[in-house]
Amino acid sequence: MSLIRRVIFCLLLFRGYFLWYSTEALLAQEFKYEIGGTGGMGSYLGDVNKTVPLLDSRAMVGAMFRGNPNFRWAYKTQLLWGQIAGSSNGTDNVFPALLSPEVRFRRSWIEVSGQGEFNFFPYSDKFGYLNTRRLTPYIAFGLGLTVASGGDRLFVAMHIPVGVGVKYKLMNRINVGSELTFRKLLSDGFEGVTALKDPYGITSSLWKNKDWYVCLQLSLTWDFGLRTAACNNATGIPKKEKTKKRRSKKDKGEPVGSPLLQTL
Repeated sequence: MSLIRRVIFCLLLFRGYFLWYSTEALLAQEFKYEIGGTGGMGSYLGDVNKTVPLLDSRAMVGAMFRGNPNFRWAYKTQLLWGQIAGSSNGTDNVFPALLSPEVRFRRSWIEVSGQGEFNFFPYSDKFGYLNTRRLTPYIAFGLGLTVASGGDRLFVAMHIPVGVGVKYKLMNRINVGSELTFRKLLSDGFEGVTALKDPYGITSSLWKNKDWYVCLQLSLTWDFGLRTAACNNATGIPKKEKTKKRRSKKDKGEPVGSPLLQTL
């Protein structure tokens, strides 16, 4: 192989390595946000169903936004719509206020909530040297507002969501997840039946005689918002800071540059 061919071969090899390195560097970037959809089923827990979380489940759908400040923590906002249904038939409880031996209800609800998430493992499909994993379980907790229509009256109450879930980095920018969340309502009467609002005639407290609902949901989200870092020089000083220092020296009349250039 002649010298010219060797030079051309080395240049092509270098060019290929440069393209590969640039692609890897781009894919290694993390993203700050996720957006996507969620769906699953929701069910009611309350006076006529105190023990079976997913009894009489109904469909639910929604949209979600998640922020990822680091590998361990995330914050999430959700807008969900669903339905609940139930019946007093078959329950062992006796309700003095009921005029009929059986009461059935079905109504729609909508919620907006904010939740914090803690990942048990650092969550990412990159940066293996940081022991990141593309699959992690997590716990979620937060605060939300629920509005339910239908029935005897409009229902509006705050709720406290507490749940567990798992998320998986399916591929670059694509995440799938599953979550089971219990939502503690801070009011009674979620059923929309007047007779089931304080049915025992006992004054309710913050935690006593309040309704719940449960959401079992699947989600699909897409990453966006590339995370960027300051570009540092060999000494570890960001270029902007270095430029500011040079300008400051120039303004003060101090010599700028190497001693050799100063003597010239």
